Amino acid sequence: MVSEKTNQSKNVCVIGAGPSGIVAARELRKEGHKVIVLEQNHDIGGQWLYDDQNVEGEDPLGRNPFLKLHSSVYSSLRVASPREVMGYTDFPFLIKKDRDMRRFPSHVEVLRYLQDFCEWFGLREMIKFNTRVEHVGMLDDNGGCRNDSKWIVRSKEKNCDKAVEEVFDAVVVATGHYSQPKLPSIKGMDTWKRKQMHSHIYRTPEPFHNEVVVLVGNSFSGQDIAIELVGVAKEIHISSRSLNTITEGLSKIISKHDSLHLHPQIETLEEDGRVIFKDGSWLKADTIVYCTGYSYSFPFLDTKGMVVVDDDRVGPLFEHTFPPSLAPSLSFIGIPKKILGFPFFESQAMWVAQLLSGKKALPSWDEMMKSIKELYHSKEVAGIPTHDIGDFEYCDKYGENVGLPPLQEWRKTLCITSIVNSIVNLETFRDSWDDDELLQEALKSPHFTQFGLED
Repeated sequence: MVSEKTNQSKNVCVIGAGPSGIVAARELRKEGHKVIVLEQNHDIGGQWLYDDQNVEGEDPLGRNPFLKLHSSVYSSLRVASPREVMGYTDFPFLIKKDRDMRRFPSHVEVLRYLQDFCEWFGLREMIKFNTRVEHVGMLDDNGGCRNDSKWIVRSKEKNCDKAVEEVFDAVVVATGHYSQPKLPSIKGMDTWKRKQMHSHIYRTPEPFHNEVVVLVGNSFSGQDIAIELVGVAKEIHISSRSLNTITEGLSKIISKHDSLHLHPQIETLEEDGRVIFKDGSWLKADTIVYCTGYSYSFPFLDTKGMVVVDDDRVGPLFEHTFPPSLAPSLSFIGIPKKILGFPFFESQAMWVAQLLSGKKALPSWDEMMKSIKELYHSKEVAGIPTHDIGDFEYCDKYGENVGLPPLQEWRKTLCITSIVNSIVNLETFRDSWDDDELLQEALKSPHFTQFGLED
């Protein structure tokens, strides 16, 4: 919907300077808003800011609501999508000389790309680093009127005892969703005497030398860690919720290594170190690593129950972004999963900025709630978590809200071909592919030629 209101400048607080937070800052400023970004770390990047300094001080299972360690990136991590598809719409992820020039670069190169983005658009001046947000709440109990809610934000600088409180017209939550560990419920887990940890604090394979390691979960991190532990650990045992979900690529790797084994779910953990699986088989393990994903968590946020968070759902949110009772003064960027993240975050940021300026308006509360209920129903029928999208058509439709053109066909196809390649060739897909013709088409597109191919 388009509003007839004149442009309104708002005082906006963005929480987090990761990929969603920095693009939010850019779009808000572009729309004429006054913006401050509060970032708990010393630099931008969010998940992509590698951190091995706070690992020792973190609860191995991540059970604290306020974590010391934000990033879950491990030392060897490389992206699972080709760099060509990852960039923001007007800032391609270019190959640069004397840097990581691979198509599937390391986390270090992604951070450098985000740093380049900040420098190019002059965003650092808006960011307050080493500042942790402790509390965000409505200034007045006005029933959550979405048009004029103001927010009080309490934050504290690192090494400073005194908290600071500021009032904002709007708050954009951009803290990501790959930090707060999600843990399974396993009988005996609380009394098992040996080492247990979530993959959130995994960094390198060396601490597992000559150990018997059980990895719970076979998604991206579980697969990567399993491959990395081969040749270091004595034995690696992957426990999967469903053996039917094992990909061809993972099967190939298991068949190549005598030290790598596959099991069903864990039935119980015994105090003597035994891990008993649902098929009755068992082994004694030194360490269990839970590669079981992450929960949404906003421990600083108090909405008086208007936004409720459980493991897989933040809601109610209209289009995964706006709580109907509090929008547009409160919004979330970066909640959806299984998308091309950076371009989608950009479209979210543009919509938030234009709603706050009055250029656009949201549907009525009733219409938004109807849409949310329909989404919940469709996801539940399909057996899919609420915020898992995996749908280019939805992303294109979302972009229409702010006049963004559909994602380029080459971007969609490159994404799909890389996923297919990873399923079949898990160990080699980042370095071997057969989409060169499509790649050349992409590199000749306006998305890349606006800057040139190298810098």
